Parts: sequence; C-alpha cells; structure tokens
Amino acid sequence: MLRRGFLAVRSGLTADDVREAATALAERALELPELAHARTVAAYVSVGSEPGTLALLDALRARDVRVLLPALLPDNDLDWGTYAGPESLVSVRHGGRMALLEPAGERLGPEAVREADAVLLPGLAVDARGMRLGRGGGSYDRVLARLERAGADPALVVLLYDAEVVERVPEEAHDRPVHAVVTPSGVRRFHRRP
Repeated sequence: MLRRGFLAVRSGLTADDVREAATALAERALELPELAHARTVAAYVSVGSEPGTLALLDALRARDVRVLLPALLPDNDLDWGTYAGPESLVSVRHGGRMALLEPAGERLGPEAVREADAVLLPGLAVDARGMRLGRGGGSYDRVLARLERAGADPALVVLLYDAEVVERVPEEAHDRPVHAVVTPSGVRRFHRRP
C-alpha cells in the first residue's frame, strides 16, 4: 500500500518535473565527499518518473570515475557492467515489467559491486533512521548483503524526491540503513550503525 502511494505521486510528475529534479539531484550528489573521492561508483539508470540519474552518471564519468551499472538476472539478483556513456545502454524487458536500461558491454559478475567506493541505490522513500523502502523485488537487498558478507563498506546513498523523505518506513530484519539521501533540495546524512 505504501509503495503504491509513492508510485502514484511519481506517476503524476511531468517530464519537466523529472528533468528539473534530475539536474538538481546531480548538483547535490556531486557535492558529496563520498562521490568526490570515489574511484568506482555503483549506480543505476533511472526509468520512467524515478529521480533522474543520467546527468549524474555522465558527470561522474567526466571526472574519470568508473561507473558500474546493474543488469537484472532471472533470479532478481544483479550482474554489473561498466557505463561508457548513453550510447552504451540497451533497453531490456524482463518478463512483464517495464524495460530497463542496462549496460551493453561485458558482464563483470554480481561480485563486481564489492569494488565500489559508493553505491547509489534506487528507492521509493527513506526514513529518519536511514531505512530505505525499495520497490520490493529484493535485488538491492542482495547487493547490500553481498557487500556486508565481503566486509566492504562503501557509502550507501539513495536518490529521492523531497517528499519521499518520511518519518518512518516498514523495516524487515534484512534491511540495512543508508548513509545519506540526496534530494533536489539537499543532502541528509544518517549515523552509521556499529
């Protein structure tokens, strides 16, 4: 029910709303020290009315940052490939879902995410504790569990619209908090848990 509400608000956004928010998001995200000093960033390509990421991906690439993008596997896990500009993306439809833009080149394997200094996560909301509400497919829960098992500690950053930062979202035992949320109006940080 909560997910549907956030998705309904997003579906009411115009192309101009999404474009303006994407520009502001890129500016705010590029100010993060975690991204300024990153050599490798795992990110994603936004689709539909999600907060836009392409401007940010291109800006990171212009800084000589290696950008890893996900490719959805049949079991909902994520493989990774390197972003080489908008022309390196292909539209892939997985079952009855909306088409995703994925990297066209070589697949690096699910473990490649462990090389990331920062991971940009999609989501529908984040709460005051830094808990992220995803779409419910579990792909990024697997990524976060993989990072934890490997002892990797990249900065975890979720990109959202301003109204998607809320007081509380439901939490399950496997959920992990993010370190920061970037919205068009700014950045909010959360304390790291021990």
